[in-house]
Amino acid sequence: MIEWNSAALAVGIRPSFGGGMAYLDAWHDGARLSLMRPLRAPAMSDDAFEPNRLACYPLVPWSNRIDHGGFAMDGARVALAPNRNDDPYPIHGTGWQRAWQVEQQASEDVVLALDDATPGAYAYRAQQRYTLQGDTLRVALSVRNDGDAALPFGLGLHPFFLHHGGARLRASATQVWLNDGHSPMPVERAAVPATWDFRDGRALPGEELNHCFVGWDGQATIEWPGLGLALDIAADMDAFILYTPVGADFFCFEPVDHCIDAVHRPGGALANGMTRLAPGERLMRHVAFRVRPLAVDASPLSPFAP
Repeated sequence: MIEWNSAALAVGIRPSFGGGMAYLDAWHDGARLSLMRPLRAPAMSDDAFEPNRLACYPLVPWSNRIDHGGFAMDGARVALAPNRNDDPYPIHGTGWQRAWQVEQQASEDVVLALDDATPGAYAYRAQQRYTLQGDTLRVALSVRNDGDAALPFGLGLHPFFLHHGGARLRASATQVWLNDGHSPMPVERAAVPATWDFRDGRALPGEELNHCFVGWDGQATIEWPGLGLALDIAADMDAFILYTPVGADFFCFEPVDHCIDAVHRPGGALANGMTRLAPGERLMRHVAFRVRPLAVDASPLSPFAP
């Protein structure tokens, strides 16, 4: 475990557990409060962990699910098998299920690296840089195509935020990809319904949502009125997935650069946010998380390090 503390935040990172975060906590009025659902698990060996217990993990080389067992690119078949026993689709890429290596480490700054290859599909090198700067945690996630052919790549983060009795979300989007209620695969892109319009901030719905919102401006805020805290989020991505499981103590607000199953949406992967990388080419995305007292007005937050 890599653990950092500032006057505002406490951060735990588990390189061998998917390169993910074990916790993101805030210091507030002398108390330590979990903002993301912390990793509460019995001792697990590095080759037998459950990444969905993490507070947050990287999405690489794609986000969410892909249908039809893969896709075609430039006339070649890219085959992707399901990677979990509890899901019929390949989901979230492969980086979240791998052990990452510490490549560089300094005080409150670390670079993790992963080399991964799936026969007949993606071969890549990914890096994550975590940097704690006072009240802000910054994450830079990159991927390089180490395969022999060009492929569509996508990136994102998958945090699990706690409700704490009634979280509110502020995030502006222009459209949402809807599914048919039976499968998580999107079937229609529509205007955001009024009850899911978070541009001015509102409580999360009591129903289950699992949709990708697009046309996001890359700025969001989660507010916890009962705690008196807010978490500002900034990303150089224009989509987010909102997952609100009924009865759970958490919800997921996932900054991503492409919609669910982008490779099969009308127009194809590139028209739906993914990036074509030729062999050797690289893609990078950035996300910043800043904690503040709810009563303090927010200044603009950049996803990039100053």
